[in-house]
Amino acid sequence: MTHTPERDAPALPWFRSSYSSSGDGNGCVEVAITPGTVHARDSKAPDGPRVRQLA
Repeated sequence: MTHTPERDAPALPWFRSSYSSSGDGNGCVEVAITPGTVHARDSKAPDGPRVRQLA
């Protein structure tokens, strides 16, 4: 897994994981899937750190 700074990341098609939601909209993980890579970020800090896992 690697960290991708916001300034180095292209626009990605983010979606919120329904599994991670507690029902109140807090504590969610957002995921973006691209060919060969899965990206994840904290929905409360979309401009913060991200991780990516190469498939």
